[in-house]
Formats: sequence, structure tokens, C-alpha cells
Amino acid sequence: MKNIVLFILLGSSLLLADNVKNSKLIDKQEQTRIELEQEDLKKEKIAQYVAELKKLEEKIANKDSVWMKSYASYLTSLDVRESLEKITKRINYLKKKRKKSLTENDELNALISREKILTSQIEKLKKKDSSPFSNLLTPPNIDEIPAITNPFDIFTGISLVKTLNESYNDYILKKDELASLISLLRAEGRIYKEIEAIDTDSIYKEEAQSKAKQLERFETALDTISVTADVYQKRLEISKTNINKDVNNQIVKIAKIGVIVAIVFVIFFLLKLVVKKYITDHERFYMANKIITFMNFTLIIIILFFNYIENVSYLVTILGFASAGIAIAMKDWFMSILGWLVIVIGGSIHVGDRIRVDMDGMKYVGDVMDISLLRMTILEDITLTSVLENRRAGRIVFVPNNYVFTRMIANYTHSTLKTVWDGVHITITYDSNHKKAMHLAKEITKKYSKGYTDITRKQLNKLRNQYSLKNTNVEPRIFSFIESNGISIDAWYLTNAYATLTLRSIISTEIVDAFMAEDDITIAYPTQMLHMEESAKKKPPFATNDEVV
Repeated sequence: MKNIVLFILLGSSLLLADNVKNSKLIDKQEQTRIELEQEDLKKEKIAQYVAELKKLEEKIANKDSVWMKSYASYLTSLDVRESLEKITKRINYLKKKRKKSLTENDELNALISREKILTSQIEKLKKKDSSPFSNLLTPPNIDEIPAITNPFDIFTGISLVKTLNESYNDYILKKDELASLISLLRAEGRIYKEIEAIDTDSIYKEEAQSKAKQLERFETALDTISVTADVYQKRLEISKTNINKDVNNQIVKIAKIGVIVAIVFVIFFLLKLVVKKYITDHERFYMANKIITFMNFTLIIIILFFNYIENVSYLVTILGFASAGIAIAMKDWFMSILGWLVIVIGGSIHVGDRIRVDMDGMKYVGDVMDISLLRMTILEDITLTSVLENRRAGRIVFVPNNYVFTRMIANYTHSTLKTVWDGVHITITYDSNHKKAMHLAKEITKKYSKGYTDITRKQLNKLRNQYSLKNTNVEPRIFSFIESNGISIDAWYLTNAYATLTLRSIISTEIVDAFMAEDDITIAYPTQMLHMEESAKKKPPFATNDEVV
């Protein structure tokens, strides 16, 4: 009985032990399954994080940021320097080795060539390994602000302010770009931290450390550029303040000069009105107007000169040294300006005067239309010179003012004179009554030139105050001369300086008519007479002699 009970108890114990063992086995399998499920979840979560990282990397790559390029160049320079250090150590080792195999010699030569290449690359990437963003963090250099001393510098100042603003805006854009890039890198950093928390294999640990180091450098660069931007902004504000101050000073200066110039214009305008009121002669008014205009612009130039030339003595010194060369190079101009002063101040020639100028073998007679600083403008008229020599008229002739020193210039209407002496001559035969012919010529010239004779008498009386006049006879003058073909009667009379040909034509025809009407006066002119002898009557008249009858 006891044995049976013991057997039953032993069986129960064995059965209980098997149940416990089976239960533990089931728990272990469940735990393994749970761990596998958790591992799958981790891998799936890491895959999601990696996908997010790829998207962030794509965004960073799409930005095409100069900051990333600069950092990549920095990493490249570090890699190159590290490789160069390893190669240098290996070269030193191989050089110190006494016995080198053929393979080692080839390796040494290859390493030396590689060392030269890497050294060249380091020279190109110089300073990249010390600071990855040195060029980007350095703000644009602000050059010394030029002084604004004249109105043209105002545009330079405005352009400089615009350039400074653009430089500052570009620098701020770099800062904003860096801040945007850092926000993406921080997102990457948070993801790497999430991965590190679940990545038991530490697969992404090294990459996470590299990204953390990269983020640290970029954040340091952001702090630096933020401080630098504030300092740079203050420097720009000081520069722009100085520029704007100089610009405002120049604007005020221009306004003051403008008011002074306007006052000068008004004064000279009123002066012109006074001259116009009291000078009735058109030519004199024209010349006075030209002088007033010249004085007006000269005074304005002097005002501008003394306002914008800071060191006048320095300028005078330069002009003193350069005067010799300028005088030689611009000799004709200076002489023309001096001639203009002689003409204007001396009063030898006025606008409207009729003058004759000898230029390059030609004679030009015309009226002065204008007297400028460098030349006189003449309108050529139909005169006796045009008829006998030029055979043309109506041209605009430009005469340099320096001709008053070097050329023959005759003024037919100087001062109050408006008349000139003109004359006609006609030849009569030796058997003509020459006294009667002279009397007729005198009466005719006296008749048609009487008005001009009276005018000239008055004009000469006015000239006595300026010049010494001894012969003031203004009556027509008749002269007779013995010529080879008869007696020449010359009749001289006073006529209008602007219309000599008209009166000359009238007097010439009147004298011819008067001589033709007289029986004892014969006008001599070239004729041809044929002499025939009795013995040559039947021969053709081939021999002739020119004779004057």
C-alpha cells in the first residue's frame, strides 16, 4: 500500500516537472518572437528615418548652397592633408631604409610623384583646412569714401550708396541661406538622435557624429555672421550718413550758386533792356549785346571756378607750367581771341560794316554778319571787286580774328562813315574839247552824288574829334591824263558804300550820253583803219594796222 502511494506521488511529481519545463519553453519562444517583432519594428523605424534623411539630403542638395560647397572643399582639404601626411611618413621610412627592393624603389618614386600632386592641391585649397567659411564670413570691404566736392560727384555718391546697400543685402542673403541650411541640418541631427536611440548595432553612429560636428561648425558660422552683420551694418550706416551729408551739402551749394547765377542773369537782362532803350543804332546795339553776353558768361564761369576749385594757387601753378605748350598748340586760337579783344575794344570793325579782306590771293568784299570769339562771318556782296576779279558773290566767308594782325582788312564804313570814293574814267580823242568834257563830267557827278557829298561832310565833321583830318574836301574831283590813245577823263565822287555799282552805272551812262551829244567831243575807242595805195588797188587788202581815231 505504501508502495502504491509512493508510486503515485512520484508520477505526480514527474508530471508536474514536465509541465513546468514545457511552460518555460513556451515563454522563451514567446519572448524570442516578441524580440524579433521588436527588431523588425526597429528596422522598419530606422528605414523610415533613413528615408526622411534622404529627403533632407535632397533638399540640401537642391539648395546648391555655397556654404555646403565651402564645407565640402574644407573636408577635401583635410583629406588631402591627411593623405599627404601618410605619404610623407611612408617616403621618409623608405628613404631611411638602406636596402630597398625593386618594388620598394618603384613605390618610393610613385609616392614622391603623388606627394607633388597633393602639395599642389593643398596650395590651391590653402586656408580651407583652418576655417571652412573664412571667405563667406568676411563682409565686403568698405573702401575709403571719396569726398563729394562738385555736382558730378553727387551721382557717384548715390551710386556708391546703392552699391553699399547691395553688398549688405547680399551678405544678409548669405546669412539667411545659412540659417535655412542649419534648420535642415538640425532636423537631420534630431533624426540621427532618434536612430541612435534604437540602433543597437551603432551602424549610423559615425555618420551621426560627423553630422553633429558639421552642424556645430555651421552654427558657429551663423553666430559669427550674425555678429559681423551687425557690425557691418553700423559701418555702412556711418558711411551712408557721411555720403548723404556731403550730397546734401552739395545740393545746398548748387542751390546757392543757382540763386547767384539767376541774379546775375537778371542783372545782365536788365542791362540789355537799358542798352536796347538808349542805343538806337542797330549795329552798335548788336555789338553791345554781344559784349554783355560775353561778360555774363565770363562772370558765371568765374563764380563756378572759385566755388569748385579748392586750391586755386595749385591750379595756377599747373597752368603756368603748361602755358608754354598750350600757347604753342593753340597759338591760332589765342591770337584769334586776342584779335577779338582788339576788334571789340578798339572798335575798328563792327557788325554791319562793309569790309574787304585779302585771303590767300583772293579779295572778298562783304558785310560783317557776326563777330564771334574766334572769327568774323562775312556775307559777300556784288561789288566792283566781284565784277572785275572774283566773278562770283553771295558766299559766306569766315575770317579768323587773328587776320587783323597779319592780313589786309579794309573797312569801307568805319565809325560814322557810310560813303566811299568811287570813280569812272572815259577816254576822248586828242582833238576833242577836253575842258568841256571835264566840265560836263563834273556837273553830272556833282548832280548825282550831291546827297552823299552832304552826308560825308557831316560824317567827317564828327570824326574830327577822334582823328586828325586835313583834307576834308568832299566835292567831286575831275582829272585828265594823257594816254597813248587819247585824253583820259577821270571823275571821282562819293557814293553809298553798300551800293557803289548802282551810282557808277548811272553816272557812266550819263557821261557817255552827254559826250555823244556834243559835236566837239569824240569818245576814243579801239578802231581798225585800212590804208590802200594806187599800185595795190588790184591786190587783195591783206595788210592792216590798228589805230585809234
